[in-house]
Amino acid sequence: MSMKIAVRMDDITPDMNWENFNFFLALFEKTGITPLLGIVPDNKDDSLSRETSHEDFYEFMKTLEKKGFTLAMHGCHHVYSTKNGGLFPLNKYSEFAGLPYDRQKELLRYGKEKLKANGIETDIFMAPAHSYDTNTLKALKELGFAKITDGFGKHPYIYRGLVFYPISFRLAGSFKKKTGVTTMVIHANTVNETARADYEKLFKEQGKNMISYSEYLAMRPAKRNFLGMLVENVMARIKHLLISLRNM
Repeated sequence: MSMKIAVRMDDITPDMNWENFNFFLALFEKTGITPLLGIVPDNKDDSLSRETSHEDFYEFMKTLEKKGFTLAMHGCHHVYSTKNGGLFPLNKYSEFAGLPYDRQKELLRYGKEKLKANGIETDIFMAPAHSYDTNTLKALKELGFAKITDGFGKHPYIYRGLVFYPISFRLAGSFKKKTGVTTMVIHANTVNETARADYEKLFKEQGKNMISYSEYLAMRPAKRNFLGMLVENVMARIKHLLISLRNM
């Protein structure tokens, strides 16, 4: 037995790095899994713009969805407006955490309507920089979202009426665990040739332990208590510190 790994891809936009995106599509097909794709409804983050925008983007996303891919809403504009890490402080900035409730709900509603206008409907939310607060969760629930791809843990859990699907604290360690399930996070835009080779090796060696995101969604969640959320918050702070030290 080994821990099962689902895959999520962040920063999916019409003008993303399509060469890298197609590279990962080939890996998914070879491995026999389908990931979660986080679509930015109205991207205003210049760092995500890598190629000429594909006019058939939304039609292609709907085609992938029919093939078993799962779609999520990845923020609204993907622009960081606060220096607040929120409930899951992997980073010290956010598009949502720290903003007034009404402003957050306005952004989330706009993003949801933008996707719907392009034929995409989802109840899964993926926060830019993994940062959200209690107002974010309240607004998401009121707007009909039911699931969030974030948090730490070995199984899906319920908090404030939403189901969280945890991401990996440390991927290398996750592959060594014997039980549970977690998520590998991929930012395809920034993958270089060396990283491509590493991913090819990883998928070849660990593909047997990977599952489609739809399988993750089918798992029964457990309730998460205050202590569990406190431990998660501390772990997020530790990971932020470790990453900061590594980048110094």
